[in-house]
Amino acid sequence: MELKHICVAGSGVLGYQIAFQTAYYGFQVMVYDVNEDAIEKAKLKFDQLAQAYKRDLTALDESLAHTKSNLQYTTDLAEALRYADLLIEAIPENPALKKEFYTKAGELAPAHCIFASNSSTMLPSQFAADSGRPDRFLALHFANEIWKHNTAEIMGHAGTDPKVFQTVEEFAKAIGMIPLPLHKEQPGYILNSLLVPLLDAACHLLVNDVADVQTIDKTWMLATGAPLGPFAILDVVGLNTAYNINKMRADLTEDLSKAKIAQYLKTNFIDQDKLGVSTGEGFYTYPNPAYQNNDFLK
Repeated sequence: MELKHICVAGSGVLGYQIAFQTAYYGFQVMVYDVNEDAIEKAKLKFDQLAQAYKRDLTALDESLAHTKSNLQYTTDLAEALRYADLLIEAIPENPALKKEFYTKAGELAPAHCIFASNSSTMLPSQFAADSGRPDRFLALHFANEIWKHNTAEIMGHAGTDPKVFQTVEEFAKAIGMIPLPLHKEQPGYILNSLLVPLLDAACHLLVNDVADVQTIDKTWMLATGAPLGPFAILDVVGLNTAYNINKMRADLTEDLSKAKIAQYLKTNFIDQDKLGVSTGEGFYTYPNPAYQNNDFLK
C-alpha cells in the first residue's frame, strides 16, 4: 500500500516535529489539533524548526518552502482524516483521552487508513479495539529532535497485520528514519526502557533533597561523557509529559514515590507554565541554559 496523505493528530512536543519531518520528505500532511490557538502555536514552531533544519541538515530555503506548502491545518477531525492513508497520533499521554480519540477517529477515517500511536508509555493492544481496525493498528515512536535523532521504533500487537507493519517500516525509511522493529509489546519500547529509569532516578534524588538539579546533571555528564544530564533531557521531552506519566503511574499503582514526583512537577512547573524548552523555562531557562556554559562542568 502506498501512503501519500498523512494526518498527524496533536502538535505538541513531538507532533509538530513528526508533521514537519514528514512534509520535508514530500508527503502531504494534515496537522490536526483541538483548537486554533494550538494550530497557531504549531505554525510558529514550524518557523523555528525550519531554522534548525538549516543549521543541522543544511536544508535549502527552497526545500523548506516546499515543506511548508505540504502542510495543512484543521481543528475538524473529520476533515483531518478525510483522505488519510496513515494517522499518527501524538496527543497527551492520557489513556481515557486516547480511547475517546480512537473511537471517534475509527468512525471517521477511511477503511484503509493505518493508525499509529506515538505514545511513549502505552501499548497498541490498549487501543486497537477502540480504533475499529485492530489489524491496522500499531505504535510508531519517535525520539525528540527527530531530524537529528532519527529513530522510529515500530511495535505491533498480536493482531497487527504483518503487511501493515512492513508498510510502516517503509514509511519510516521514506521520511529519513531508521526503522527499529520490536518483536513483541514492551512498555517504553527500547529507548524509554533504557531512558526512563535514568529520569526516574534523577527525580527521586531531587524530590528527596539528596542533590540539586545542576549537581545531578553535572554528575551524569562528567561520569559518562553524555552531552545532557537527566533534567536537561526532561526539559527537551517536556515536563507536561513527565508529569502525565508519573501521575498515571501513581494513580494506577498507588506508588507514593511517583505521586510525590508528580506533585512536585505540578506545583513547581506545570502550574507555572514552565514546561521546558517549549515554553522557555523548565529546570533551566532557554535559549541559553546553564548546562551549555563553558564552565558548567568545572
